Amino acid sequence: MNKTQKLWQNNLKIITSEPEVIWKPKTILGEGTLWVPSHNSIYFVDIKKKKILILNVKNNKKRIVKINKEIGFLAHIKKDIFILGLQSELRIVNLKNKKTIRSIPIEEDKPLNRINDGKVDPKGRLWFGTMDNPERNIKNGSLYCLDKNLNIRKVDTKYYITNGPAFINAENFLHTDSRSKIIYKIRINKKYKIVKKKKFLKFSKKQGSPDGMTIDSKKNIWICHFGGACISVYNQRGKKIHQVNLDAKNITNCTFGGLKNNEIFISTALKGMKKDEIKKYKLSGSLFKIKTNIKGIKPKPFKI
Repeated sequence: MNKTQKLWQNNLKIITSEPEVIWKPKTILGEGTLWVPSHNSIYFVDIKKKKILILNVKNNKKRIVKINKEIGFLAHIKKDIFILGLQSELRIVNLKNKKTIRSIPIEEDKPLNRINDGKVDPKGRLWFGTMDNPERNIKNGSLYCLDKNLNIRKVDTKYYITNGPAFINAENFLHTDSRSKIIYKIRINKKYKIVKKKKFLKFSKKQGSPDGMTIDSKKNIWICHFGGACISVYNQRGKKIHQVNLDAKNITNCTFGGLKNNEIFISTALKGMKKDEIKKYKLSGSLFKIKTNIKGIKPKPFKI
């Protein structure tokens, strides 16, 4: 590949299809989109309804698994084994028979906190954040990492609402404080210590709040706008290069998936919406899908 080809590839114009609704579960707080290639399925959660929702895109079969606690995300381990981010615990479960394999307590000293968003990094480690569940104006949230030996490390503190994370590589990632409307770029060392943290983006009031994110194979960042009715795409320099508008107000989470890894699945939320807003954004609470000309990064299972 010569320099011209490489430059063209790096500046590839993003093309996306019209958003398509593939499920209308009317999620109060849809979140935690997860593509599991071996299952041909998109998984996501409704935090407030305490549900895991599963859609097999090959046969269009839907399944809902009820949980006894509010659930922020789930990550795949192998076969039917997943790790769930719940209020005050991480729980390893078999989703087929609903048996708990292991429970790891989190922040027992903060009973009003819950786990929010979480993702697996390129090394197979699980990163997740916590937040004040009543959403009071207090910075009670922290960022954690769970390694393959199930050791938990607190990496960062003083967040209102943790969101993201999205990984550039094993040492560099993006992490959000939604209430502050700030996305941070963070670099860690081998001891999980932050060696650099800077503001990558700050949203205006008009844009809504940055929520879940994903990164494509060209390292562009796809950011969900809670209250902003869209997903915006930024390059590594923080320049906006694309936008996808949706017929839903609160866009919460997105992930690449599909049989060719060139589709994006998007969760949304009805939380906090008034009747006139629901009338305006009539597909709020739905799961959307868009196709794009860029592939995602193949999802990693949690390594245990």
